[in-house]
Parts: sequence; C-alpha cells; structure tokens
Amino acid sequence: MPGPISSLTGDDNYFEDFEVGKKYEHARGKTVTEMDGVLITNMVMNTAQGHFNEDQMAKGPMGQRIVFGGVTASMVIGLAMQDTGEQALAELGMTGIRFRVSVHHGDTLYAFSEVLETRESDRPDAGIVRFAHRGLNQDGKVVFEGERSVLIKRRSHWAER
Repeated sequence: MPGPISSLTGDDNYFEDFEVGKKYEHARGKTVTEMDGVLITNMVMNTAQGHFNEDQMAKGPMGQRIVFGGVTASMVIGLAMQDTGEQALAELGMTGIRFRVSVHHGDTLYAFSEVLETRESDRPDAGIVRFAHRGLNQDGKVVFEGERSVLIKRRSHWAER
C-alpha cells in the first residue's frame, strides 16, 4: 500500500501542475468504522437492511452487513483531496461511479487517481481538471471507481508571490 506520506503528497497542486496521464498514490488510508457506516447512512435516511440488519445479512450470501456506497465514495474522494482538491474552487461533477467489491466495517480504504484531462474554463483564474479515482481495500481489491471534474485555481492568479 502507500509509502511514506512525505514522498506521496503534493505541495500546491494548482491547475498548471496537473498533466494528463499523471498518477497519484494518495498518502493516507482510512479504516471504515461502524460509526462511519451507520452514522452517515442514518443521516441520509438510507434504511436498506443490508446496512443495518446483521442477522439478516449473516444468513445471506454477503455474510455480514455492507457499508453504504455513499460512505465508500466519500471516503475515497476524501483521501484523494489533498492532492486533487487542495486548490479547488468548485466541484463540477462526478460520473461513471462503480462499486466493484462490497466494503465492510473494519476494511481499510486507499485512494489512487489519474489525470484524464485538463482544459480551459470560462474563468481566467482557473482551469478544469478531470480525474479518474479508484479506491482499493486492504487486500488490493478495487471497491470504487469514478471520474470527477474540478475547477482548480491557476498559480498565476492565486499563488503567493
């Protein structure tokens, strides 16, 4: 899994720093606790038994409760933010969201990203970057995939001089 934090995390990550094809192995991992799974799932009023009924899920093919996909996506994107959102002005959208393997309480998630596209925006002080994000569990299995577009500050307008 990820190496030392100092070797993985970028300093600024302005629009000019992103190049198509650049790949990121994000520095931190996050273990999904029961609090993470249940609290957020309750807050968004998701009442699916797969997230709350251990008895029912233990008798089925999953063998245990699963973590709500919204929690998984949020954690993976959150783990990627220091490198891909530090200079963000706006989140523009997400597409192609896929949950490949179920996540369970106690799993540890890691995030990886690739720059798919950089393009001009209608603002002179920012550009648009489109990322592919992947989340892997502690066993190296892909649990999440998705693309995200972000409006990111230009160093030429925002950096301290």
